[in-house]
Amino acid sequence: MGLFSHNDSNGHNLSGFWQLSHRFWLSGTPRVTGLIALLITVVLAQLTMQFYLNLWNRHFFDALERRDGAELWTQTFVFLALACTSICLAATSVWARMTGQRHWRESMTRSILAKWSLKRHDEPMNGHDHGAENPEYRLAEDVRVATDAPVDLILAFLSSVLTALTFFSVLWSVGGSIVVSPFGSRLEIPGYLVLGVIAYSTLMTALMLWFGRRMTSISEQRNQNEAEFRAAAEVLRGCQPATEADEAGWMERLERRLQAVLRSWRDLCWQLVDMTLVSHGNFLFAPVVAYFLCFPKYLSGAMSLGEVTQSAAAFVTVQGAVNWLVDNYQRLADWRSSANRVAALLAAIDRMPDDSPASVEAAEPLPR
Repeated sequence: MGLFSHNDSNGHNLSGFWQLSHRFWLSGTPRVTGLIALLITVVLAQLTMQFYLNLWNRHFFDALERRDGAELWTQTFVFLALACTSICLAATSVWARMTGQRHWRESMTRSILAKWSLKRHDEPMNGHDHGAENPEYRLAEDVRVATDAPVDLILAFLSSVLTALTFFSVLWSVGGSIVVSPFGSRLEIPGYLVLGVIAYSTLMTALMLWFGRRMTSISEQRNQNEAEFRAAAEVLRGCQPATEADEAGWMERLERRLQAVLRSWRDLCWQLVDMTLVSHGNFLFAPVVAYFLCFPKYLSGAMSLGEVTQSAAAFVTVQGAVNWLVDNYQRLADWRSSANRVAALLAAIDRMPDDSPASVEAAEPLPR
């Protein structure tokens, strides 16, 4: 089942979560439309700056190879201008993303509270719902994660796709083709740097999928255990045991919850260790692989030092863009876990008896 599927591994339907999300982002209000336009504009502007910074690498190191002092000073001022623009765009991106996340969380929280307010509160939620016995945790923590992560992830994905398409052309034009002689025959490989980065990125993605295959279930179990431990601690705080046996029973229950939390964190620890083997190895090897691919053409005189540096930077950029899943696998797993829990909360509220004949749908507020 995919990370963005409408049903999780436990059978929860995410349609309620998607419905509330669509209501906010597709509301057509000027504020939401303006945020979407600003976020996309910033992504495109950052990509433009990234392209010119990559081009700057070539000009700067070519000037360094020629020992051209005047050109080096010129490129220094060019870099300062590009860097200042990039910094301003990064700050604007943070503001726009967090503003969108805040308004989305507000809209979803208000909608859930509106649904809940129309139900009878003297009856508990269905205890058979996975974690529905902890609605406060879902409303506070899981709604936050479920509305924070998608904004970052979708913008990062859009940026990755556009970056990969842009810098594929850089690798193709700057790297060109290479001639190899396997077994004495002459073979020309066009766009060999593009083929190299595709092969390398495919390998890294496959490794991350394999090592991180249990991340989603571990993350969801950890969140559930944390919520149950918190609920058990709140019961202990709010009740005065009648007898020593009652107190011992409550403490035993709290101890079991604590042990479950510790076991889930141990499982998470080992899962992150496995994923770090891939992610940190990728961080170390990616630039080295790029330089090794460029060395034959540089040593033969077919590439200048600036072209080697530009190609290596473009290789790392493309590899990072293509490996979007490698960099965001843990956050995707955390998001799906929280979205599943929010969806289960909505389902549990829907099954509660109505407190009034008014329609739940009519009472849900539109995004403000």
